[in-house]
Amino acid sequence: MSAGGKGTAGGGGGAPARRFPRIARVNEVLRQVLAEEIERLVDTDERLTLLTITAVDTDRDFRHATLLFSRLGTAEVEALGDARTRLQAAVARQVRLKWTPLLSFAEDPAIVGGQRVEDILRGLRVDGSIPGGPAADAADGTG
Repeated sequence: MSAGGKGTAGGGGGAPARRFPRIARVNEVLRQVLAEEIERLVDTDERLTLLTITAVDTDRDFRHATLLFSRLGTAEVEALGDARTRLQAAVARQVRLKWTPLLSFAEDPAIVGGQRVEDILRGLRVDGSIPGGPAADAADGTG
């Protein structure tokens, strides 16, 4: 055992188990496998062009996984729904899990939030005022 008294996961010189849990490793493997499979599907379904998987969020029991995309319109959701069984089959073939997770699709909330902040900042640049700030208070007579 090391002088610090901390062992490593698996006893084989790897990183401590707490620093990189299994679910994070599974999420990353699923992201890679599914991104490659979606790239292959673009040849047969143009609705999947320019889709980017930003993350995968897998439940603790690995039975469900949500793929998060940078943008997701109606056509893309429909195309992913049509391809769901092929995507799940790719996961079953390439990833060793007890169960193949049921896939669902969503737009990445971080991207949506970032876009909202950008829109607000663009509006401030055009207006030159900050909502609720001193200029707004002076304009409405409350400041």
